[in-house]
Amino acid sequence: MAHTLDVRTLAPRDRHPQIFALFDGLKPGEAFVLVNDHDPKPLFYQFSAERANQFTWNYLEAGPEVWRVEIGKRG
Repeated sequence: MAHTLDVRTLAPRDRHPQIFALFDGLKPGEAFVLVNDHDPKPLFYQFSAERANQFTWNYLEAGPEVWRVEIGKRG
C-alpha cells in the first residue's frame, strides 16, 4: 500500500519540499499518493524539469475539490 501525503493542511511554501523529500526517499518501484486541493500540474512540470525520466504520474482522482495523484519512482 502506497504512503499518502495530504498537503492540504501544509503552508504552500512547505508543500513542494516535503513532496520531493518523500519522493527522494522512495526505493525504485515504490510510490506515494499525493492529496491536494487543486490540480498539481505545476508540480508535474517541476518533476519533469528536476527528476526527468525518474517518476511516474497517475491521476487517481481529478477534482473538483480533491485531487489524488500516485507518484512513483521508476525502477
